[in-house]
Amino acid sequence: MSSRTAALAHSFVQFAVDAGVLRFGEFKTKAGRMSPYFFNAGLFSDGAKLGRLAEFYARRLIDSGIEFDMLFGPAYKGITLAAAVAVELARQGRNVPFAYNRKEAKDHGEGGVLVGAPVRGRVLIIDDVISAGTSVRESIAMIEAAGATPCAVAIALDRQEKATENGTDAPYSAVQWVEQRLGLRVCAIATLADLLEYLESQSDPQLGMHFARVAAYRDRYGV
Repeated sequence: MSSRTAALAHSFVQFAVDAGVLRFGEFKTKAGRMSPYFFNAGLFSDGAKLGRLAEFYARRLIDSGIEFDMLFGPAYKGITLAAAVAVELARQGRNVPFAYNRKEAKDHGEGGVLVGAPVRGRVLIIDDVISAGTSVRESIAMIEAAGATPCAVAIALDRQEKATENGTDAPYSAVQWVEQRLGLRVCAIATLADLLEYLESQSDPQLGMHFARVAAYRDRYGV
């Protein structure tokens, strides 16, 4: 990771904490684990927060060197993210089209499940996190059905923890599964490692307490 990318990641973690999107406590994950932290991108719920989030995505994508022709946002959270990032990329001089899907096909008007620009070329999928890879698999199927090529996935936070398979811990994370099994590069603004570095650098003893708990969680479930 370059120093520029690391600085961006640490700034993003600070922003997520300040915005109340990244919280500490005791939270049950989809896998049934009790996590000492929780990231809820749905709480980027006003114009200023969403605009700043889009700026982080855009800067990370530009720094990544990933070549893409358009953005795709899987329903539901990805819809807002793709639209906001497209606006921010245009503001930074890179105007790209975007599209998203409906959960249910529309049987009137233009019909179909895809909305927005025609899905063509190299398509970058934008979502908040990858928990099980289901959303990515569904997005790939829709993109390929439209005759385009999924090229990468951009997410806000990589939890860097073991995926679950048939109720047991897998030797890989959901992000690693997408990269290795589906062949798509995953570009995250920040990771669990960045979160731990942030917590360790804080002088606030309350945050220091969270560091120990998050580190213990990583030791148990991390990849």
